[in-house]
Amino acid sequence: MTALSNLAFMDATAQAELVRSKEVKPIELVEAAIERIEDVNPKINAVITKMYDQAEGSVNNVLPEGPFTGVPFLLKDLLATYAGVPLSSGSVALKNFIPHDDSEIVKRYKKAGLVILGKTNTPEFGILPSTEPVAFGATRNPWNVEYTAGGSSGGSAAAVASGLVPMAHGNDGGGSIRIPASCCGVFGLKPTRGRNSLAPRGDIMGGLVVEHAITRSVRDSAALLDVTSGPMPGDPYYAPPNSRPFLQEVGENPGKLRIAFILDPQTGFNIQPDCLKAVEDSAQLCSELGHHVEEIEPTFNTDLLSQMFTVVWTSGVATALESITQLTGQYLVEEDFETLTWTLYEFGKDYTATNYMMAIQFLQLISRQIVASFAEYDMCIMPTLAEPPVKLGTFDAPADNPLASMMRASQFVGFSPIANITGQPAMSVPLYWNDDGLPIGVQFIGSYGDEASLFRLAAQLESARPWANRHPPISAK
Repeated sequence: MTALSNLAFMDATAQAELVRSKEVKPIELVEAAIERIEDVNPKINAVITKMYDQAEGSVNNVLPEGPFTGVPFLLKDLLATYAGVPLSSGSVALKNFIPHDDSEIVKRYKKAGLVILGKTNTPEFGILPSTEPVAFGATRNPWNVEYTAGGSSGGSAAAVASGLVPMAHGNDGGGSIRIPASCCGVFGLKPTRGRNSLAPRGDIMGGLVVEHAITRSVRDSAALLDVTSGPMPGDPYYAPPNSRPFLQEVGENPGKLRIAFILDPQTGFNIQPDCLKAVEDSAQLCSELGHHVEEIEPTFNTDLLSQMFTVVWTSGVATALESITQLTGQYLVEEDFETLTWTLYEFGKDYTATNYMMAIQFLQLISRQIVASFAEYDMCIMPTLAEPPVKLGTFDAPADNPLASMMRASQFVGFSPIANITGQPAMSVPLYWNDDGLPIGVQFIGSYGDEASLFRLAAQLESARPWANRHPPISAK
């Protein structure tokens, strides 16, 4: 077997080692990934902007010496800018917007030696937890193409799950890394607020939004966070510095952790039996690995949380749309946006500054209640989602009631916004598949600033119940 024959499901760390040992050349990795994209992407619609010329041009020049030199990578088409390449945010209104500068995280990806091959699909402005934008069409789940790949980083998750690339960029304002990771059976970590700089942008949605990636392996997530983390001057948030590289945590003994698990978030939504089974199964696995595990009930005000999150979220949508005029010089036209997006914009722009600041204050209050409710534990297990992957079209709504989409989305999302509100790191780990063959990720929320404990436990879980050899029916060969 040649070094090139098994690339589709080789993680980024292994691919980089092939380059370092001179078993393969970066151009060979890039050409193999392009071939996989051309073969598989028409079946799942994960990649919506191809950057093959830029990728081959960077490889033909001298790539930076980094931990991922020559490894193919994809950017989500939201927030992260790559100079000279369209950034549509999943919207017709921005299809022709071309930024002139790289965002800081893209600069750090390039410095690490990654070769960016294209951009992945996202719902319009990342609003819904399913990637079905009118502008680019639906991304399909490689485990079953009739089902959602999740969102808003659904294109990235589907690309990694199907073997197009070993890891891909994502961002997360209410679960948008963890939701698609759960739906597609891959690993997704939302880092601590401020761990990765959003520069040159400032605060997004009151600190709800963070950036990182979806990966096939735990070690890739840790190694990538090592090269992207760290503040820029003037950043509004700054995560506590880690004591050593995150990659060094992978494979380290996590010790005997105190782990709480929650089955009922008391949100008023029903958690589907498969999702409850996934949590119970993971709690049992953690117990078998020697950790202290016990069930707890949340004590925070979930109704108030939902109300205040909605104020901040819709205000964020309104801000995103208002910024279009600033970016393009064009006035907003309702027909350029999906009905739900425009409805949320109209709601958001009608909130006063007082409404917004009160919502931020209440979310901070609730955040303290949440953290206090499991302060005596090292981490907490809960469902990533309230349901297994749902069929495409589930979040469609009648034109006269577009907000029905958001109500249905709230039922699906369930737990994931909690970690965005508190700023804590959280990960969706692919430990469970239901009888229909669909993956169901399990969410672990760690203490603020403590990605290290999450990486140590995740690596232990990955070793105890490996998922790397589970390949979806729609995947590269």
